Amino acid sequence: MKTQNKLLASILLTAGIISAPIISYAADSKELEDLRAQIEELKQSIKVIDRKSELAEEAALAKKKETPVVRASEDGFGFKSADGKNEIKFKALAQIDYRNYTDKSLDTANIDGFDFRRIRPTIEGTLYGIYDFKFTPEFGENKTSGVLPTSDPTKIKSNTDSGIVDAFIDARFKSWFQIRAGKFKPYVGLERLQSGSDIKFIERSYVSNNILPNRDIGLSVHGDILDNKLTYAVGVFNGVVDGGDNVTSQDYNSDKEYTARVFTTPFKGADSFFESLGFGLSGTHGNFNGTILSGNTNTNGLPTYKTPGQQSSFFTYDASTVANGNRTRWSPQAYFYNGPFGFIAEYASVSQAVKNGSATDTLNNNAWQVAGSWLLTGENASFKGVKPKNVFNPDGAGWGALELVARYQENNIDDKAFANGFASSATYNSKSAQSWAIGANWYLSQNVKVAADYEDTSFVLGGTKSATGGSSDRPNERTLFTRLQLSY
Repeated sequence: MKTQNKLLASILLTAGIISAPIISYAADSKELEDLRAQIEELKQSIKVIDRKSELAEEAALAKKKETPVVRASEDGFGFKSADGKNEIKFKALAQIDYRNYTDKSLDTANIDGFDFRRIRPTIEGTLYGIYDFKFTPEFGENKTSGVLPTSDPTKIKSNTDSGIVDAFIDARFKSWFQIRAGKFKPYVGLERLQSGSDIKFIERSYVSNNILPNRDIGLSVHGDILDNKLTYAVGVFNGVVDGGDNVTSQDYNSDKEYTARVFTTPFKGADSFFESLGFGLSGTHGNFNGTILSGNTNTNGLPTYKTPGQQSSFFTYDASTVANGNRTRWSPQAYFYNGPFGFIAEYASVSQAVKNGSATDTLNNNAWQVAGSWLLTGENASFKGVKPKNVFNPDGAGWGALELVARYQENNIDDKAFANGFASSATYNSKSAQSWAIGANWYLSQNVKVAADYEDTSFVLGGTKSATGGSSDRPNERTLFTRLQLSY
């Protein structure tokens, strides 16, 4: 016992709890009791210190739960609540292009020069972990607002130009049941659903630009089912002309346009060569009756079909021709990605009832494209852009990612469009436009891209101004596109 008491006393002495005289008399029972009392007080002090530490940790944790998270990364800037249920993000897309028309195809409106193709600051976020929102204005190409076709504010607004690209709310109640309402891309075109920062070519294909809807105002129910291997969407919208972008004003056509799409990636999540294979089918249907107000063709419910250069058209309807009833579109679509290789194919057809005076008919126009891409630097290709393995660095430490692309596409006009005065006799109208393109994309980082495309377009007829297309082919349009892009 004495040996144990001495050992305890030595430990306490070393710790500075007792002094040397205590050791000399530690064998005395009274002093042992005092020593035990000191030890008990020490234990209580330690417990108090431990509890204060616990309280401090609890307070710090509670404060952390209330403190917003500030984010600044390659994916944008923003703020997020500590629980992640509320968030606001600031993003942007800016694209400055230079276009050179090596052959201007009849020397029409094509002009060489610089162009801000897109300037899009974006505010998006989430509320309560369920409600997503997005607002994107457009300042590129001087698109700051929709325009009235006449000076009379009671007349119809144009549906060809808008300063608001996206403005919608998306309620994610369940992964298989979500509701989006506002102005947005209808779930129809495959390439159209690809972000403007991720498209492989400087301009989208005829399928996207000339046939399928661009953006519209309405509501869509959509979701993912079967372990996210199948997506669906059905919607109702005001309706737009082929390739159209609706403004944010009251619609002037009482009938609505209905959309539907199913898309499947059956091998998603599997260790398969076809893991990134996707294919589907989409369509729209509506009833549209156009009118002509003060000679303004923006209200006729019909499009003009543009060349790849986007500054001139290869087919225009007569000013007196209007939409006259049913309009139905359908589009089979597919993509495939494996390693550095990417492929996309898309077809679109539109059936449109038209009228000019007493002449009526239903026209069937179509477009299709096939496009491939290859990343020479070995990154994985995908539908949602490219992230370089090594970001470009001026000192040579990294060179980014280099991608080669190629595409063939056609846009064909129904022969009946040239009968009964449906086509304009004042423009160079072709029955078909056929384009091939090659290009390269240099991704300096995930946020900065330099691109260059060369596109050659040949035409069937259109060599003279004629409602029948004339008797000669329109000369080729050959265009060199270049772009510097910043996105985050």
